[in-house]
Order: sequence, then structure tokens, then C-alpha cells
Amino acid sequence: MSSPHELVLLTPAEMAEADCRAVLAGIASLVLMEAAGLAVANEAARMVSAGARIAVLCGPGNNGGDGYVAARLLAERGHAVTVYAIGIRDTLAGDAAAMAQRWSGPMRPLTDISGEPVDLIIDALFGAGLTRPLDADILAVFNGFSSGIASGQTQVLAVDVPSGLDGATGAILVGVLKADRTVTFFRAKPGHVLLPGRAACGDVVVADIGLPASVLTATSQWPDLSVETWRNDPGVWRQAFPRPSLEAHKFTRGHAVVVSGPAHATGAARLGARGALRVGAGLVTLVGDAAATAINATHATAVMVRQISGTAGLADLLLDARRNAVLIGPGAGVGADTAADALAALSSNASVVLDADALTSFAGLELTGRFGFIGRGPDAPVAPDDLFQAIADRSAPVVLTPHEGEFIRLFGDLAGSKLDRARAAARTSGAIVVLNGPDTVIAAPDGRAAINDNAPPTLATAGSGDVLAGFITGLLAQGMAAFEATCAAVWLHGACASHFGPGLIAEDLPEQLPAVLRTLGEAS
Repeated sequence: MSSPHELVLLTPAEMAEADCRAVLAGIASLVLMEAAGLAVANEAARMVSAGARIAVLCGPGNNGGDGYVAARLLAERGHAVTVYAIGIRDTLAGDAAAMAQRWSGPMRPLTDISGEPVDLIIDALFGAGLTRPLDADILAVFNGFSSGIASGQTQVLAVDVPSGLDGATGAILVGVLKADRTVTFFRAKPGHVLLPGRAACGDVVVADIGLPASVLTATSQWPDLSVETWRNDPGVWRQAFPRPSLEAHKFTRGHAVVVSGPAHATGAARLGARGALRVGAGLVTLVGDAAATAINATHATAVMVRQISGTAGLADLLLDARRNAVLIGPGAGVGADTAADALAALSSNASVVLDADALTSFAGLELTGRFGFIGRGPDAPVAPDDLFQAIADRSAPVVLTPHEGEFIRLFGDLAGSKLDRARAAARTSGAIVVLNGPDTVIAAPDGRAAINDNAPPTLATAGSGDVLAGFITGLLAQGMAAFEATCAAVWLHGACASHFGPGLIAEDLPEQLPAVLRTLGEAS
């Protein structure tokens, strides 16, 4: 199992600072570059057979320096290596110039490659810090490889990130040479796990090049680097995961309440309730009006059902402090009633998860029948600020779980990467924000964030988000810290989908938890 330190994601600027700190600690920069080039050469050798034709594309900076090292080492192993460079050797500076001088093999201008048949392209043009689009002549070179790549004759190995990819955001700056494999160093970057970057990187290998983990923490020489972003993995949250003690009973494992939608839309809440129970909550109660409760009673067994009378009934129910986590939103319906239920829950001491319709009910939007929303209503009875104020007035945690559409309705069109937007929303709302998708971001108001990368495409099925909300609620009911509980729920959600495989529907997800949790326990 990876440690939290190993799961840290460093922006290009943070990685540059880590490199500088390593040099200040006495590790020569040329030693680091030689180690990086060796890691690239080792991965290249795994991708091709003996005597392979390898084209190494070298840029003018340190990324190109790594490429020159890899070229030299691969040639020494008997491969047919040619370097195609931007600029000439005499124009290079620093460590890249030193490594270029050690390359004695063929070296040609990048534009001379002209789609020559090769078995492997090593893309060492530009690293993760690139923030401008690639020039047209470089894109033309990439296009020249397209037929060989499409036929499977040519593979691509990227150094740090595929050239044209922003390592901080995962954005593709006009064009990119998509890699089969990417070798990065010391720690991965947000752009390796955020889309579309993750799809462009292929398999990501994080190589150890001799940087000590201590460069991330405060010493007498430098302050703490204050890294706050991780790749979501059990290593981030395993220590906080609830494990029943010998003395535990159902009442000590928490009591989750899930608010049902109306009679014609009860299924979503049942999915959430089942998820909360499966993930370990000691008791789960589905509450709703008389008609909804009658339907839920015919479907639920271990999940309890209870009839309540509107918002006042929910508020009364939550006066009992043993009911310590509540989920509102799945199938609830958009409108003032759902918003009132959410505000009642937020007035209690319970942890609160707001999902789906509970989020849109605070968007201050005007309804226009079956066609959805036409804009923010100036006299809307509830608006985002009403929600954010209610969150600010409480101490117990709140988790918001929007998909992109719900996110925009609640927070507007925020600028920046997905990671930036989730962080901004968490600061604005005071809640843990789960910005859902194949690269789900979990962000906390204090700046911590995790990016999830284990969700398979099969999770794109109706009701899967309701189960996720239930997982979060069940972990909160057991007293797990909110950020770690949310990260755990998101990861378990993806792991359950992967465990089931093709044909997944939402009802299958909770039933995979026992096997996934068993595997998790065996790995501890």
C-alpha cells in the first residue's frame, strides 16, 4: 500500500522547488538528470525488442537533457538510436548542454524526421511546465507519426508528460503526442490524473531518481512545501477508516437517515440507504411521506422505514442525536420543499450529505416545465447564499456531491482547472465538495484535495451517484473524518464497479463492498 507521501501530486512549480531543495541538500543536478535518463531508458527497453529503431525527440531544456541521457544509454545497449533536436548542440545551456555533449550518436533537426519508420518515439521535447501551445511545425512532426502509431508499428514513451500537456491542469494546449507510457520522476502531477491529460499519458510510471521525501517537509533550510493534493488511494485515508471494536454494537456504529423522494421516485433514496448500510452504518432509516413509506416498506428489509410529516417531522426526528448523519437529494424533487428539508437537516447536529435535487433546489433557478431551467430567478425563495450561510452556521460537516451541471447551477462558471474549481467551491461553500466524473475531485474548505482515478466507464449508469452519496453518509455516521470519509467512499465506489465488471447497474454496487473491503483489509 502506498503511503500518503508517495501519493502526493506536485504541480510543476512544486516539483521544481523539490529539485532545488535536493540540490541544496547536496545532490548534484547532473546526478538527478542521469538518474532520470536511466529511468527513461529502462522503460524504453521494456517496450521494444533488441536492436529497435528509436527516435529521441529532445527539446532545449532539462526535459531534453533527460532525453540525451536516455539516448546514450539505449545506444550502449545496442539499439539504433537517433536524436532529433530543437536547436543545435551549441545553443543549449546548463545540464542539458552537458548531457548533449555526452551524446556522440546521430543528431538531426527535429523537422528532419519526416515520419521515418521507427519502433519507439521518446518524447523529451517539453516537460510538465509548458503553458503555451506547441508551434505548428512541431504539431506537423507529430502528425507525421500518425500512420505508424495507428498501425501499431510505433509506440510513444513520454518523458515527464506528453509534450503539449499542462502538468498542473491536465489541459491539452492545442495538440499533444499521445503516449503509450509516461515516465515521471519522484511524484506524479495533477495533469497525470486529471482528464484529458490522463488519457494522453497512457500508463504512468513514477520513477525514483534519488530525491529524498524530506524535500517536501520543513527543515532548518526551508519551510514546509505545504503540499495539499493527493491521488486518491487507500493510503490517504486507511488509518481513519472505521473498524468495529469487539465491544461495538449497532448503536455505536451510527444511525444514518435518508430522506425519500415522493411515491413515484423512491428508488434513488433506497439506493443511497443500501449503500450507507453496506458501508457499515449500524442503522439506516428511510423517511418520507405516507405514500413513499408504503412503497419503501415493500422493498426494504434491513433498512428501516419511517413515516414523517414534512419538514417539521424531519426536524423532530433529527433532534435525537443518535441519528448522526443524513442524506437528502436522491429523487427528492427540485423545489422549496427539498430546500426546506435540507435547511432543517443543516439546523441539526448531524453530518449532512446533499446530493442531486437538494443541490439544484438552492440554485435560485426558474423552472420552465419539462425543459428545465431558464436562468436565475431574482426573487427565488432559495439561492446558493442561503445554503452557504446555513453551512457556515454549523460545526458538523457537510458534503456536497454535484456533477458538472449541478456544480454550475450552484457555483456558476468558475475559472480554472477542475481541481481549481472544486477548491474554490469548497472555500465558498464551507463544505467538502465532490465534483463528480471519471476524474472526480474531492476538495475541502481548508485547501486539501484528492483526485480519483479508479472509476471505470461502467459507473456511468443511472443511480450510481445515489449509491456514492450513501457510502459517504454511512462512513460519516460511523464518525469517520469528513474529508477522509468522502475520499474513501469515492474510491470504494470505483473499486466496486471494477470488481463487478461489465453489465453493472447501480443496485450491484453495494453488493460488491464485502469483497472490496475484504481485499482492503488483507492489504493492511
